[in-house]
Amino acid sequence: MLQATPLTEGWTLRHPDGAGGTLPATVPGCVHTDLLAAGLIPDPFLGRDETEVAWVGRREWTYERRLDAGSGHEQSDLVFDGLDTVAEILLDGRSLGRTRNMHRSHRFDVTGLSGRLTVRFASAYAEAEAVRGKVGERPAAYAEPYQYVRKMACSFGWDWGPTLVTAGIWRPARLEHWSTARLARVRPLVSVEDGTGDVELRVDVERTRVEAPLTVEARVAGITARAELDGTHGTVRLRVPDAQLWWPRGYGEQALYDVELTLLHEDVPLDVWRRRIGFRTVELDTSADAHGTGFTLVVNGERLFARGVNWIPDDVFPSRVTRERYRERLAQAAGAGVDLVRVWGGGIYESEDFYDACDELGLLVWQDFPFACAAYPEEQPLRGEVEAEARENVVRLMPHPSLVLWNGNNENLWGFRDWGWEPRLAGDSWGEGYYLGVLPRVVAELDPTRPYTAGSPWSGSWDRHPNDPAHGTHHSWEVWNREDYAEYGADVPRFVAEFGWQAPPAYATLRRALPGEALAPDSPGMLHHQKAEDGNGKLARGLERHFVLPDDGDFDRWHYLTQVNQARAVAAGIEHWRSHWPVCAGTIVWQLNDCWPVTSWAAIDGDGREKPLYHELRRLYADRLLVLRDGLLSVVNQGAEEWAGTVALLRMSVEGAVLGRAQVAFAAGRRAVGRVPVPAGLEPDGPEEFLVADADGLRALRFAAPDRDIPYVRPEFDVALAPGGVTVTARTLVRDLLLQADRLDPAARADRGLVTLLPGERVTIGVRGWRTPDAHAARSALYCLEPPR
Repeated sequence: MLQATPLTEGWTLRHPDGAGGTLPATVPGCVHTDLLAAGLIPDPFLGRDETEVAWVGRREWTYERRLDAGSGHEQSDLVFDGLDTVAEILLDGRSLGRTRNMHRSHRFDVTGLSGRLTVRFASAYAEAEAVRGKVGERPAAYAEPYQYVRKMACSFGWDWGPTLVTAGIWRPARLEHWSTARLARVRPLVSVEDGTGDVELRVDVERTRVEAPLTVEARVAGITARAELDGTHGTVRLRVPDAQLWWPRGYGEQALYDVELTLLHEDVPLDVWRRRIGFRTVELDTSADAHGTGFTLVVNGERLFARGVNWIPDDVFPSRVTRERYRERLAQAAGAGVDLVRVWGGGIYESEDFYDACDELGLLVWQDFPFACAAYPEEQPLRGEVEAEARENVVRLMPHPSLVLWNGNNENLWGFRDWGWEPRLAGDSWGEGYYLGVLPRVVAELDPTRPYTAGSPWSGSWDRHPNDPAHGTHHSWEVWNREDYAEYGADVPRFVAEFGWQAPPAYATLRRALPGEALAPDSPGMLHHQKAEDGNGKLARGLERHFVLPDDGDFDRWHYLTQVNQARAVAAGIEHWRSHWPVCAGTIVWQLNDCWPVTSWAAIDGDGREKPLYHELRRLYADRLLVLRDGLLSVVNQGAEEWAGTVALLRMSVEGAVLGRAQVAFAAGRRAVGRVPVPAGLEPDGPEEFLVADADGLRALRFAAPDRDIPYVRPEFDVALAPGGVTVTARTLVRDLLLQADRLDPAARADRGLVTLLPGERVTIGVRGWRTPDAHAARSALYCLEPPR
């Protein structure tokens, strides 16, 4: 039987010139985390210390340990699941091979060998510059050379991330000892039809004995099947009657089945492969209709409005992201009503832990291939690496039922057309051959059970603009960059794969990341932790369109208002687009998470704290949503049953007077939107009035003017401690009340975000992790909209 020995212990790290001596190394890990553990560099997440460690990414580094590959087996392989990125592997000074791709595993024959194992890493900068010198200059959205090396692009920095260019053995390493044969690749093709699940396992083996007869035996759901191998290939097929379907969350259960495949020689087990699968069908409907070209995911025959979030690496040092951390972050996504997570193309193919969690939580996965915001050369040495990594990762991720879509790239087709690349390239390769050639061919050959799309955004054809909202996927960034978020209502894209609005992280996160700093929007640390081009300017302009800004340097007020504005902006988009289902078939908010403490578009900040946006997503992505627009109430029902009832409409003044009321019947079919005209005389007349719609515990509000023009009264409310939280009772209109629980205790979390109370209403906000509850402290941590001072 194949014997695997982890190589986690005994590693050391040093610079090849010997400077700084030798220090213990952790595998999996990276140079930065080892230097941090040794106290040799400051934490780059704090203050402006990112700049103090920039030298690390420009140096060469060497990992070493003793290796003894002796065994009673016929072959021993040295296996690295991930090397970051450009490395030479040596044993007692003899080269075993070289690597240049973070996204691949590597295997070296070390049968019978022993000695000093050395993994020598070159600087990724040096590799990128060498490749650029060979293939020529290519344009990109950022100045760093990430398009010339197959490495996590965002380690070179992004508009939300630090520039911390890593090196190291970032995924597990091990010795594998085996005899006769081993399983080199198992490719599961899983389908279901008329209640019967079909599992076709296509097997490739590596042999030491060419003539040895080999058999594979597979088991799933109590069913067993065998097949003989023809040389190095074979197929075994199992049929599962009455197979339980795997559904995305909110649509059904997440039925998962254990599959085991054993390689045998004369009934002696040689190797075993184990995975979990799920039976489900997935289609991507891109058919043309009266509105353009659709982009609708269909799972088990059910057409979905995808309630999505974009995912970036959860740490700029991805080896630090544990199975528990993946589960926590993805459980937060599911808790916000999310049913789709897009793994963005400037990051990585995530670990099995990520996809396992998505399988269990019912989160659909849209997987980008790792290409983002740049023209990528198609010449060697990159072309061969791209195909090899694609082949490996397509097969590796195939068992996961949560994976429903392969996407060729992020914004590169759009960039070619709109960002001035075409004239600069002057006919040079830029990646089109990957997105429209290599990658769809690999997916069609290896994983025909899943759809592929060439890019995001992509209209489906060069006959149309790549980011045409009427066709395919659309990225809506003009609003954040140049316009007011009210402009989200100007069109109805078929599928909004990116849009978002910035806000700073939670206050406790800022205090930890910027120790001792007098916080201000433009204080040195705040500016350093704002990576977007003119990010603070866009925040300021976005605020000025809606609020009267504090003129007394009140950072706390600015912090609160920016977080309100982020939630308002995203709500404006999702409410509008969901109300236009099925023309619009999905929204993917940029972004769920952060990789360090930073002002960004994230709903969950770099310390894992939820911003108000996170709680707003729980409302926006619930099965049922009420949306008020000019003269119309949209009743959005993504549930499996019809939603019918009566909505209470209330026209009020900001002083609390009731100016009109009505009870109106509504009905929305399953997975449908009902529309109810607002009765005459109930629409707000001027900035001092607003409309409230209440039904089945849900509420929608419509204020007819920006907040800066609304004559709010000074909010008055009572605060009292309640079991497990705080109760607030309003004596006036209290708009966008927010308890910032982390101001009470860095470990504290509130169970809700922004809430608007009418006079006489009350709300209890649950708080966990608050060690010393106090009503006065609670009042000091409560914020709401107020008239200008």
